[in-house]
Amino acid sequence: MRGRQMGWGFPLLTLLMALGLTALPLPSVVAPYRPEWVPLILIFWSLLAPERFSLLTAFWMGLLLDTLSGALLGQHALALVVVVYLTIRFHLRIRVFPVWQLSMTVVLLLALYEFVLFWVDGVVGRTVPLVERWAPLLASAVVWPLILGYLEHYRRDAQVRV
Repeated sequence: MRGRQMGWGFPLLTLLMALGLTALPLPSVVAPYRPEWVPLILIFWSLLAPERFSLLTAFWMGLLLDTLSGALLGQHALALVVVVYLTIRFHLRIRVFPVWQLSMTVVLLLALYEFVLFWVDGVVGRTVPLVERWAPLLASAVVWPLILGYLEHYRRDAQVRV
């Protein structure tokens, strides 16, 4: 039995949910540990369907994230384009990794994402406390296997092929 083609509904919903989770107010004690939801979801979809979730998707999601967070316009867009470009470029190699290697690769991609944000902040003279810069990386590393498991489970149960 052949699976049906994946539409835009569920991926678009996950991207909107990632934006919503990013905008969700958290207590100041927990706020620095908010996972980087948008890069995680973009990495997942660009690994699964690189022809559908390209640099343009990353750019627009980055602009939305910039306006949502009040950051310098284009800062997140640049960082997401770099991460999604590398993900798409090496997606055939990365997809066959075991889960632990895939998780380490995602952590490296997120570290690059944070470094680009750090670099742009340094260029414009904005200082960000160290915990606010690197704590989301740790939280994202913990959340990534859950995202991977849930979205893969959905795709497999719905018999969606990409």
